[in-house]
Amino acid sequence: MNRRTLLGGLFAAASVPALAACSGGVTSLKGDASGSGGGGSSKGGVTIGTANFTENQVLGYLYAAALTAAGVRTTVRPNLGTREIVIPALRGGDIDLLPEYQGALLNYLDPKAVPTEQGAMQNALTLALPAGLQVLPYGLAEDSDAFVVTRATASRYGLSSLADLRKRNGKLVIGAAPEVKKRRVGAVGLREVYGVEFKEFKSLDSDGPLVKGALKKGDVDVANLFTTDTDIEANGWVVLSDPEHLIPSQHIVPLVADRKADDTLRKALARIGNLLTTADLTDLNRQVDKDKKDPEDVANAYARRKGILR
Repeated sequence: MNRRTLLGGLFAAASVPALAACSGGVTSLKGDASGSGGGGSSKGGVTIGTANFTENQVLGYLYAAALTAAGVRTTVRPNLGTREIVIPALRGGDIDLLPEYQGALLNYLDPKAVPTEQGAMQNALTLALPAGLQVLPYGLAEDSDAFVVTRATASRYGLSSLADLRKRNGKLVIGAAPEVKKRRVGAVGLREVYGVEFKEFKSLDSDGPLVKGALKKGDVDVANLFTTDTDIEANGWVVLSDPEHLIPSQHIVPLVADRKADDTLRKALARIGNLLTTADLTDLNRQVDKDKKDPEDVANAYARRKGILR
């Protein structure tokens, strides 16, 4: 399938309505994964899709490394876009597997969901998933959304928590990926939970050079980044605390189509989930973003160090 065919399938799949499904839940890596499908097979190969930011690409190649080591033929299609594209693509058959994040995925599927603890969230995900999809056990690593300001901005306006933003209602500019404007873990939730109104929402990129550059230059006052981004510490930026728990647990979790979810795939991905820590993930991100290494090379080098690839 060429890129034109793939993207055509992606957008065609986006029109498929979501159907509620109830499949067996797993609350930790120690649990037995059970899903709505029992006849899946990875023997014909697995196509892994990723979202359009560094970390998700690295995770996609880590999944590929683990599956390759287990004898599964893999193809990685990186940088496809947001959930609004990749989830329908997964359902439509253009891709078979995605690295996902518990809380963000649950909020996408069910904006009214309230669980924030990883075990309860995993169970809620199994109830919210569209038919034909299942989540496998979540891993050790996690990466949450963070709303960040420069140290100068924090000092000038007395900002230490998301609740403090309300003191500057109508005066601050937020920068984030376009979809954050409509998401609960974004402008919607900040307004509903904290009563925050911004002067302007600037559509930039997802934890990338545009939003971080805008924060450095002062073009935005608040930026939506990820907690595993080493630029936060390197620049001395302040992560605003979340006393009302708007931002849920974000453990890494594989999202897979039933048609591919056999024991070989489950065991291979559980192996990665048991090994990869948040510190590991942060370092892998640094190697790509700071050292300018290729995401696939970084993932494969990690897999070799951990004895997954030879």
